Amino acid sequence: MTPYARRGVHGQTVETLARRVLSGEIPEGATLDLVALQGELDVSLTALRESLKVLAAKGIVDARQKRGTFVRARADWNLLDADVLRWQFAGGTDSGADVALLRNLGEVRGIIEPAAVRLAADRRTDADLVTLEAAITAMGEQEGGADHAVEADLAFHRALLAATHNELLERMEMVIESGLAHRDEIVHSSQHGEDPVPSHRAVLDAVRAQDPDAAEHAMRALLDQAVRDLDRVHGTAAASGEEPADAQATTAVASADSDSDSDSDSDAGTAAVTDEGTAGL
Repeated sequence: MTPYARRGVHGQTVETLARRVLSGEIPEGATLDLVALQGELDVSLTALRESLKVLAAKGIVDARQKRGTFVRARADWNLLDADVLRWQFAGGTDSGADVALLRNLGEVRGIIEPAAVRLAADRRTDADLVTLEAAITAMGEQEGGADHAVEADLAFHRALLAATHNELLERMEMVIESGLAHRDEIVHSSQHGEDPVPSHRAVLDAVRAQDPDAAEHAMRALLDQAVRDLDRVHGTAAASGEEPADAQATTAVASADSDSDSDSDSDAGTAAVTDEGTAGL
């Protein structure tokens, strides 16, 4: 899931094609007219094919003899790929699909991060604590603006996953960071977010004390705050009068844990011309 280099003609071509597909401008099942795209994007056919190979590796496009290169069904896309997540957010912050994706990622975080922070509390080293403390210090600095706040938050959650000393969990940063960065950009660019330092400080204090239960509780509270911040920006909670979906998921998991403890105690593509001779990417 390593992101590709976005610089240069190749990177720009990949970005353009990916955003068109993920935005629905080029729909699922559409056959691509490579010659027309070559002229429109002003790139060589070789460069275009190389760019399509990137999308093919992520399950977005494929090629067949006689049919040519086409967009695969969304069910085939590697939706957990960091680039695919980022491309889905590239269209803006106001669409319903955008908010829905943020909520889906919030549910993923609600499953991964509370469990991960328990491991971090057991396994953290002094070096891990230094990194986490530095991220919180940066989080509290006001001079850097929204971009600085986003990077500080990413650094904190990245360090938490690293503190688990589980290399597979560490790789989950590729999934979490895309959604977290987008959420942070929205929240930190508005006036509706709460101060993030106290909630992150509570997590760090519990990890430092090597208290897994307190660390999990603090992380769930942090995730609930993240939901509230996003709802304030989008106004979804106030408009519906319902508890946010992410908060419901977090509460449900926490309730299940509590019950368990209690029991144990007791259309560009549609009109395109088929590229007959270029089935191979």
